[in-house]
Amino acid sequence: MNRTFRLWIIALVAALALGIAACGSDDDDDGGGGGSGGGESSGESIKAGVVTDIGGLNDRSFNFLANKGLEDSADELGVETRVLLSESNADYIPNLTTLTQQQFDIIVPVGFRMGDATNTMATKVPDANFAIVDYPATILEDKPKNVEGLLFAEQEAGYLAGYVAGLWAKDNNATTVSTVGGEKLPPVDHYIAGFQAGAKAANPKIKTLNAYSQSFTDQAKCKELALDQIAKGSKVVFQVAGGCGLGALDAAKEKGVQGIGVDADQGYLGEHILTSALKKVDVAVFNAIKRVQDGKFKGGTDVIHNVANGGVGVGELSTEGQKYADQVKEIQDQIASGEIKDIPDTVK
Repeated sequence: MNRTFRLWIIALVAALALGIAACGSDDDDDGGGGGSGGGESSGESIKAGVVTDIGGLNDRSFNFLANKGLEDSADELGVETRVLLSESNADYIPNLTTLTQQQFDIIVPVGFRMGDATNTMATKVPDANFAIVDYPATILEDKPKNVEGLLFAEQEAGYLAGYVAGLWAKDNNATTVSTVGGEKLPPVDHYIAGFQAGAKAANPKIKTLNAYSQSFTDQAKCKELALDQIAKGSKVVFQVAGGCGLGALDAAKEKGVQGIGVDADQGYLGEHILTSALKKVDVAVFNAIKRVQDGKFKGGTDVIHNVANGGVGVGELSTEGQKYADQVKEIQDQIASGEIKDIPDTVK
């Protein structure tokens, strides 16, 4: 037990002796819902925190899902939780520092761009546990042994979504499908490369377009790119840009073409959503928290989520897409078994 923690325990006992009630974290300064869950826990009571990327909790994508995993841990494991929002890259270190100072048992930085900040804090605070979404722990500069990488085979989910797009395009005499990426980061390109490969596997004559908004938040930018692609003949637009990408899907709806969502199932946006490429960040975050609670956390390693273990896949098919359900299931099984392998993860 370190000195800071001993002093905290002493202060708490003194406060209780005086009859002072302890309060939970004030969420006014973090914009998120903190607090203890009411579920029964099979392990010890722990504290888990999430630090979002700049996309925020309303991206309906990976920040949203990371927070959902945190909330599920409160409900099902009785974990005390807190989420801190990052408005810019400059917030990463301060937010991570806050959670380490508050002695959180596991801290989840969300997103590839948080790699350097996570490396810095994990090296500085070796007693804290970190599970970073979308960044390999094994390539962190200082190789800290208190970090798990939560990684996803996005190219597999992208391939499945692309296969659906290719089948639909063939049946509807469409010659072109497209992708709108956010920033050109590895997880984004994994999706795009897989999508392009899947579309061409289903429809070898298909043409693919791609553009990057350089933003995960500006919906107007993504909408503009999608409108340009639609003007060039795209009949299916796959968004890989978080909250910004909602603008691309809005463009698809406006112009009467098909859209494909990302990370979460975005079929709620309407019947123009052919399907979504799923990345189960919520499940990955929940399981990482549970590993800490159960004493099974393995720092210095990466946990891979793919089609075979259910970590990625596709969402519900729209009415337009239902006719392809059996074919998509067959391709999914072939990916899971390894019959389909070496799906590209680099955009050429």
